[in-house]
Amino acid sequence: MQQIEKPLFTIRDLRAYELQADDMPALQRFFEANPLYFKIVNGSPAAASEALDVLKETPPAEWGFTKKWLLGFMDQSDNIVAMADVVSDLLAQGVWHIGLFIMATARHGSGDAQAVYAALESWAKQNGARWLRLGVVQGNVQAERFWARVGFIQVRTRTDVKLGHCVHTIRVMVKALDNGMMPEYWTLVERDRPEI
Repeated sequence: MQQIEKPLFTIRDLRAYELQADDMPALQRFFEANPLYFKIVNGSPAAASEALDVLKETPPAEWGFTKKWLLGFMDQSDNIVAMADVVSDLLAQGVWHIGLFIMATARHGSGDAQAVYAALESWAKQNGARWLRLGVVQGNVQAERFWARVGFIQVRTRTDVKLGHCVHTIRVMVKALDNGMMPEYWTLVERDRPEI
């Protein structure tokens, strides 16, 4: 993969770029080389069209958002070693959503995921994020622990969510980036209020 433009930000030996349509073959190779996420969440390896599907998929129009970012984190050989799918101003101004966050399996346990996430959080905050939200599959223990460790808290669950061949309970998790309090967040994102 050739990257001529300046990276959005850097982390350790990695550079973050916004992926474009011509980067999809490299992203697809990354997905196929790192099937763990897809096996846990979808019950099968990445589909042959997974990268293109991720590129094209957007939130429902009625939710409102500013932009969907598809980020690739490249090593010194221009290989994708991590990726993130981020939506800015989802449901409300200042609420950014992390749809996917996948680190190459070979880099698990290296501290790279925490470093990449910290740089991603800083970049989002510099670009207007006040809150980060995401959904994590209940039972994906490694992911649940990771997101709690970097400061996310569960605000609610969503049950019977079909992902690939599986039906899951999704833990909706949120992190304030500017000392915001949860009542403020729930005013912005009514759908994330805890179940009664």
